[in-house]
Amino acid sequence: MSQYWSPAVKALTPYIPGEQPRERIIKLNTNENPYPPAPGVGQALRDYATDHLRLYPDPTSAALRAKLAETYGVENQQVFVGNGSDEVLALAFQAFFCHGAPLDAPSITYSFYPVYANLYNVELRTHPLNAQWEVDLESLGAASARSGVIFANPNAPTGHAHSLEDIETLLKRVTDRVVLVDEAYVDFGAESAIGLIDRYPNLLVTGTFSKSRSLAGLRLGYAIGSVELIDGLHRVKDSFNSYPVDSLASLVGIAALDDKAHFNASRERVVTTRERTRQRLEALGFEVLPSKANFVLAQHPEHAGAQLFAGLRERGVLVRHFNTQELNNFLRITIGTDDEMDSLIEALEAICG
Repeated sequence: MSQYWSPAVKALTPYIPGEQPRERIIKLNTNENPYPPAPGVGQALRDYATDHLRLYPDPTSAALRAKLAETYGVENQQVFVGNGSDEVLALAFQAFFCHGAPLDAPSITYSFYPVYANLYNVELRTHPLNAQWEVDLESLGAASARSGVIFANPNAPTGHAHSLEDIETLLKRVTDRVVLVDEAYVDFGAESAIGLIDRYPNLLVTGTFSKSRSLAGLRLGYAIGSVELIDGLHRVKDSFNSYPVDSLASLVGIAALDDKAHFNASRERVVTTRERTRQRLEALGFEVLPSKANFVLAQHPEHAGAQLFAGLRERGVLVRHFNTQELNNFLRITIGTDDEMDSLIEALEAICG
């Protein structure tokens, strides 16, 4: 460690993203969409005048926020945008969870939450999943003296999603602090909680263009909530970076939102392939957790997760293996194209005999 680092930096354990291989490989490890973005995205890129690059973008991202508001049936002032949903989450941690009390979260969830908690000196109070590998909302809502509640729906990396009724039950119990619902994967079969924001001013819903809209390389995320929550995010953002979303990203995001037919067709293809893959994995003896995301979490009773991961890597298929006590035997498998999933199954057939 460097003598120049502050004590807080020395104590950090950074988030480790999924491997981004440079060699030719079937990449099923980082939950990217296997299909291209809407055709209008390419047109927006072709039409973009490079002269715009010398000018700062709109610091309020008004056009993109207006399109998101139209898409989700909310008011413009209920929408916040940022440089990827990870940045939006980081700003939310600073704006809402630094109260000197524990933040309630599932014990198995998106692994960036504990990183942000450590970075912003927020105590993370974790709650085990239930026997069905589901986030225990009753446990999250029962805790007291909290700085807030955060969970992903569908959860990562398990894929389970709660109903709106379940989420509303939690909101009726937690009224004193922000409840953040991370909906990065909601478009692959779950119900969005955005429709609840007008009834629950402490509800903040975050989302991303990376998954269902095939724009992971662009880095564009958003939050939708009450005006007071969105104002809180803007206060933090404007104290850190007044221009997080560049002008090209705004244009591309609007083009992606405009093409509803492409959006629906793309996510439906992923859902169809996910169910087909689940059936084929189960036929090979895998236990596959029910998923409403663009991935599945699976384990085999006779083959260790690390060995399966290594065997697939040798055969040119990259999945995600979490070297933790709870998930050590599992593989998280992103849903790719039908051809890619056929290659996965063929490799697993060879490994499992």
